Amino acid sequence: MPSRRLLLLGLIAFAAAIAGVFAGRIVSDAPKANETELHALLHNELDLTADQEARIEQIEADFARRRTALELEMRAANVRLAQAIEAEHGYGPQVTKAIDETHEVMGELQKETLQHLFAMRAILDRDQARMFDKSVVKALTADAR
Repeated sequence: MPSRRLLLLGLIAFAAAIAGVFAGRIVSDAPKANETELHALLHNELDLTADQEARIEQIEADFARRRTALELEMRAANVRLAQAIEAEHGYGPQVTKAIDETHEVMGELQKETLQHLFAMRAILDRDQARMFDKSVVKALTADAR
C-alpha cells in the first residue's frame, strides 16, 4: 500500500511539473518571438530618429526588468501549484487558489506587455505607427491562422 501512495504522489508531482513547464512556455517563449519581430521592425524598418531610438530603448529596458520580475513570480506560482497538488492530491481549494494566482501573474504580464507596446507606439509618427500596428496585429493573430 505505501508503494502505491508513493507512485501516486510521484505521478501527481510529475503532472504538476509538466503543467508548470507548459504555463512557463506560454508566458515566456511565445511573446519573445513576437517581440523579436517587433524589435526588428522598430530598429530596422521605421527609420527612427535618434531621440525616438533613445526613448524606445529606455522603454524596452524598463519592460525587460519588469518582465523578468513577472517571470520569477510565474515560477513561484508554479511551485505553489505543485505544492498544492502534492498536498491535496486532487482539484481542491488550494489547487484552485494556486491556479488563480498563476492566471493573475500571466494576466499582469500580458497587461504590462501591452502597456509597453503602447508606450513605444506613442513615440512614433503617424506612418511609423501604422506600420507598427500592422506588425502587432500580425504577431497577435499568427497562431490563429
